[in-house]
Amino acid sequence: MENIIVSISPDSFAELAGHELGRSDVNLLPTHVTLDRTALQFAKLIRTELGRHQKANDLCLDSLITLLGIHAIRNYSDAAKPRATGGRGLSERATKRIEEYLRENFRRKLTVAELAGICDLSPGHFADAFTVTFGTSPHQYVLELRMSFAEQLLTNSDKALAEIAFLSGFSSQSHLTSTLRTHRQRTPRQYR
Repeated sequence: MENIIVSISPDSFAELAGHELGRSDVNLLPTHVTLDRTALQFAKLIRTELGRHQKANDLCLDSLITLLGIHAIRNYSDAAKPRATGGRGLSERATKRIEEYLRENFRRKLTVAELAGICDLSPGHFADAFTVTFGTSPHQYVLELRMSFAEQLLTNSDKALAEIAFLSGFSSQSHLTSTLRTHRQRTPRQYR
């Protein structure tokens, strides 16, 4: 995993917001942890420019950072256009599609971006609509599916705990144990 930290001064951010939205009193809002493919692409371009054997082109870097700042203002600020859900959840069709997909795939690693693609929504819009529809975040919903499946295996089989953890989508036996202890107040041994 690589990280890149981009800092935009408050004055520059206010100037960008003024050009983009016609007002400079804009703040970034906290967001769900999602994969923002556009921001990721900007980060990759910035990394590539900084990694050149020759000196990085300042105009190129400034342009990329400006574009990243505008992207953040458009998508993650308190002045951004409200998301299309308007407080509503997923459509009935999208709800059925995502429930079926999660039932079939909860055991493997899933991303919000991947789930959003099933419903043809942006990751942020999907996370909001999913939470309205199901009353819980996508992560918590998947965690519940995994715990329920593990509980069934613990109760109805004599499989080893490590195998049950793997079959249920947990990274390890200890991960399963700590998750059940935290969310169910029980240990795997108490199911048997």
